[in-house]
Amino acid sequence: MSEPLILGFDTSAAHCAAALLCGDRVLVVRAEDMGRGQAERLMPLLEEVLAEGGVRWRDLARIGVGIGPGNFTGIRISVAAARGLALSLGIPAIGISTLEAIRAGHERGTPCVPAPRDQGYVQRAGHMPDLVAMADIADAVLPPAPARLAERIARLATLAPGEGPPPAPLYVRPADAAPARDAPPEILDDA
Repeated sequence: MSEPLILGFDTSAAHCAAALLCGDRVLVVRAEDMGRGQAERLMPLLEEVLAEGGVRWRDLARIGVGIGPGNFTGIRISVAAARGLALSLGIPAIGISTLEAIRAGHERGTPCVPAPRDQGYVQRAGHMPDLVAMADIADAVLPPAPARLAERIARLATLAPGEGPPPAPLYVRPADAAPARDAPPEILDDA
């Protein structure tokens, strides 16, 4: 294959999705709905996508990965996988936000990623992403289906410069996790 092979994937919501592109052509796209289990499923899914496309890891030219906003743990899963794969394969990994992927659909309106408590992540022109009430977004454009999202991530990664910082999660707000209430264990010194 003379065109570059690009693998794009995303686990930023209740799904595990991947797309393999050869230049502009989609070779394989897969998505599975899942509320949990992305950490266990992502690598086998990627292996299946590569096998169906008839390619090996070393054939890839670059990786595109969804960086959110979205599920805190899901984002960390795919970003860590992309960074590890890029490092081991010696190819670039490109982080693509879900908001960028929505904009790539060229629909009119405000790109919006649904969030808990009837809120949504939005990014208005020239501003950092923000969390707002869904009721305040009259023209919300929501993310495409997971398979289409993975395809857009791969396409945008194809167009992005290859050099740059490794992908990092796009967190609009801190995680909902609270520190443990129990006192930490006492550390004993053998001295």
